[in-house]
Amino acid sequence: MNDRPDDLADWTATELIAAYAERAVSPVEATEAVLARIADRDRELNAFCLVDADGAVDAARRSEQRWRAGEPAGPVDGVPTSIKDLFLTRGWPTLRGSRTIDPDQPWAEDAPAVARLREAGAVLVGKTTTPELGWKGITDSPLTGVTRNPWDPSRTSGGSSGGAAVAVATGMGPLATGTDGGGSIRIPAGFCGIVGFKPTYGRVPLYPASPFGTLSHAGPMTRSVEDAALMLDVLSGPDARDWSALAPPTESIRDHLGSGVAGLRVAFSPALGYVDVDPEVAAAARAAVDVLAGLGAEVTEADPGFSDPLSAYHVLWFSGAAKALEGLPHDRWELLDPGLREVVEVGRTLSALDYLEATAQRMALGCAMGQFHERFDLLVTPTLPIPAFAAGVEAPPGWPAPRWTSWTPFTYPFNLTQQPAVSVPCGRTASGLPIGLQIVGPRHADVRVLAAAKAYQDASAGQVIGRAAAGARR
Repeated sequence: MNDRPDDLADWTATELIAAYAERAVSPVEATEAVLARIADRDRELNAFCLVDADGAVDAARRSEQRWRAGEPAGPVDGVPTSIKDLFLTRGWPTLRGSRTIDPDQPWAEDAPAVARLREAGAVLVGKTTTPELGWKGITDSPLTGVTRNPWDPSRTSGGSSGGAAVAVATGMGPLATGTDGGGSIRIPAGFCGIVGFKPTYGRVPLYPASPFGTLSHAGPMTRSVEDAALMLDVLSGPDARDWSALAPPTESIRDHLGSGVAGLRVAFSPALGYVDVDPEVAAAARAAVDVLAGLGAEVTEADPGFSDPLSAYHVLWFSGAAKALEGLPHDRWELLDPGLREVVEVGRTLSALDYLEATAQRMALGCAMGQFHERFDLLVTPTLPIPAFAAGVEAPPGWPAPRWTSWTPFTYPFNLTQQPAVSVPCGRTASGLPIGLQIVGPRHADVRVLAAAKAYQDASAGQVIGRAAAGARR
């Protein structure tokens, strides 16, 4: 235990579970440390829209009793965990960053991810912020305001799982649930310096179904790859409410993290053939790929060969936004985020033929990436082309385009194709802002992606992912 931080809020879930088993630490102690960190940091950063301190401590006490009896409920029993406020959570309102949702209604149901975590004994500490309905790649909303980057609070956290990323990065709980419809796990993971994994579509069941359809994935956000695998083992449990879910894995993902990258054919695409990338980001990504090569990967610089699928993505995304708000009376539209209102208005003009054409382009992209992965086991890119920019704006000041998709070209293509993709920290800018590396695999190759991320994490100890919280504190 000598290499573990002094403050329990900075421990990873894997470290906490080992300490619980040794009876060196109790879930109550860990939960109280996390609640103290929330009290210390969240006023400045705004990661949480709800904190249930009493409920968390009560859950931690029950966990402590199970550990004392040698009967933990599951792999994450006693681990403080936050829930993104897009997931239904029994007993807590799910307002999705919107002033249009009535909090005074029964909240009697857990989403699948929440149900699996609760069954496994996770200590749910609260709900994290999201832009309204999770519609954009930054985190601010009319309901909860602006969520800020822990490395520089004047900067954005990214989104839409921005509150989740900030919570993990600052020790406000080592595990967090995220959703990703165009990068919403990977974007804030990249900007906040944590691990964010978007599994193959269907690996984590979703309910209710997202209005954005099969673009939307759910997955873990953590400070280490081990924790991401630990959490994914729980989240992958079956749920009959999701008709599109995959069959649960037959083996623990965590048990296969040690396979490494030796002999894997890795394509490094520094710009996908069409992206302008910040020089500091480009240098960090190239250095990270050199680490993979040093571990025995057969690295080739190669682009996947597709053109930017932004127009098709916009048709699908804007249509989903319009669907999400189709029942909202027009006299309540002034309550919406103005940017969301703009994309809904575009979405309402789109036809079924527009949607089907975008779907055809999506299928062609999926086919192309399937063939690409016959030649390459993994694709590696930067997670984002730029570091975090000013908080509270959808695009960087002076940027040539207004929408968040204009600065996330590395993430949304792989929602269209439903492939697994992880963002891991690979360095920082001269001003101290995190830089993320994206590792993408073919559909169903979740273990391969996470094993490669683990190999990189272990070989780049200077970037220590699991200690992001300590570095983020002022």
